[in-house]
Amino acid sequence: MPDKKSILLISPPVSKPSDPPAGLAKLAWSLKDKGVECRVYDASIDGILGMLDHPLVADDTWTRRALANREANINALRSLGHYHNRDRYKRAVMDTNRVLHMAGITFNTTLSLSNYGSPALSPVRSQDLLRAAEQFEASPFYSIFSKRLTRNFTQREPNIVGLSINFLSQALCAFAMAGFIKNHYPRIRIVCGGGLVTSWMNIPDLGNPFMGLVDEMVCGPGESRLIELCTGEKTTESCCTGYDYSYFDLDRYLSPARILPYSTSRGCYWKKCAFCPEKSENEPYRTASPQTIGMDLRRSVEMTTPGLIHFLDNALSPRFLGHLIDHPPGVPWYGFTRMTRHLTDPVFVQGLKAAGCVMLKLGVESGDQDVLDAFSKGIDIGTVSNALDTIHQTGIATYVYLLFGTPAENENSACKTLDFTLRHSPSIDFLNLAIFNLPAYSDEANQLDTVDFYEGDLSLYRDDSKQRSTILHLQPRCFFQFGKRL
Repeated sequence: MPDKKSILLISPPVSKPSDPPAGLAKLAWSLKDKGVECRVYDASIDGILGMLDHPLVADDTWTRRALANREANINALRSLGHYHNRDRYKRAVMDTNRVLHMAGITFNTTLSLSNYGSPALSPVRSQDLLRAAEQFEASPFYSIFSKRLTRNFTQREPNIVGLSINFLSQALCAFAMAGFIKNHYPRIRIVCGGGLVTSWMNIPDLGNPFMGLVDEMVCGPGESRLIELCTGEKTTESCCTGYDYSYFDLDRYLSPARILPYSTSRGCYWKKCAFCPEKSENEPYRTASPQTIGMDLRRSVEMTTPGLIHFLDNALSPRFLGHLIDHPPGVPWYGFTRMTRHLTDPVFVQGLKAAGCVMLKLGVESGDQDVLDAFSKGIDIGTVSNALDTIHQTGIATYVYLLFGTPAENENSACKTLDFTLRHSPSIDFLNLAIFNLPAYSDEANQLDTVDFYEGDLSLYRDDSKQRSTILHLQPRCFFQFGKRL
């Protein structure tokens, strides 16, 4: 039996700074369970906090105010009292973002609490990512991650470094970190995984365009492959239980209470919606029994003492929602769920409220039944109406997603969506409006006349050229009418 290899798992900047990366917590749990020496580095929160300390010269009133109150604003973002003062909290967010924005300008980059970009390099071009690796010292986060990695490697150099890349906002910095590691520690094996890498790996004939820098790219859940790399043992992939957040300083995150990110499943139990990446990437739906998940969730709550649970599932199943009603986690929670008939039942929804549900994220997408049917959403607009009213009357907040510019939408159906939203505005607490991005490699995309959305071999989306011209024509008029009626 070969000796076990050690591994360092990294979440690169920039990802959401309010809670720790769930993917690393899950990987760490599985590796630790197999006796692997595993360390974890959330370089994203480290990078954001480090950039907030970046020396700046203020040339305007806003920046001077933001710099003068920098520490107070960070403390405000971690304060429940300030969170309840909407204006104070909003100003703290905006001023903190201002400091990051100005710090980014000094490196000719765009930087915020939720995004990172470069006008010179694109995260959807593999050659640009390789340039980011070659020019790792140019990264605004270089002085931060290089010191931390050097200190970490001085203690003990790992055999493997795993970079978890889930968002485009992480890609450039992830490759800068990979470039630094390969330059200074060439013996270390670099493995990349995560949601964005999985999507890249589903691009036909892509392979690994980063050979020589990235030793391996992992498609899908990474536990089995990392365990095999570290131990030499092939394992059967476990279901979705097991997180270890002991690797993270949970009080360091920019949130008024500790947040516990937790997923009860992988994939989507519906997986029929047209154009959905879950469908085109064919990720199987995996979950454990509600009882098993409930036991692990209670363990995680006891270990982390959170103030809020964020369920990360593509959609919480009605079965597990029923389990939560019977076995409340004892902590407020929110998550995404499909618009099923369960949410029209006042008794069921009241049970969710009593079990700690404070908000439901709801993919309404359209107020036109024909559009919903064309997308195989499997929901009825009447059910949506009843569910919104029932949830609102129960006191659970509603976070509603609307999607414009889909291939089945025309001016009439777009205006139907706006009319639907107006009628139900008393029952809608938050709106997330988006213009449809066409997944480049979905089966449905082959039936449309499409044009490039981003230029790059790693681009995951295309534009429906006909629908784009329709959006440009009708959306300003519809939204102007919508605004007037509000």
